[in-house]
Amino acid sequence: MRDNEHPFFRPLWRRIAIVAVCIGWAILEFASNAQTWGFIALAFSGYAIWQFLINYKPPADGPKE
Repeated sequence: MRDNEHPFFRPLWRRIAIVAVCIGWAILEFASNAQTWGFIALAFSGYAIWQFLINYKPPADGPKE
């Protein structure tokens, strides 16, 4: 099982919340004039969007052996 296939990430609202927190963090860093950390948080946001919204495939039911 890959990390993004964990059952915790199955509900859409949780994946959207994670992306929103990352974007909010980036906005906070840019607002506090910390551009380096802002770009790092923006990179996390882009990765979260890719993993949790664009490329996400829910895990199949049942244990994998």
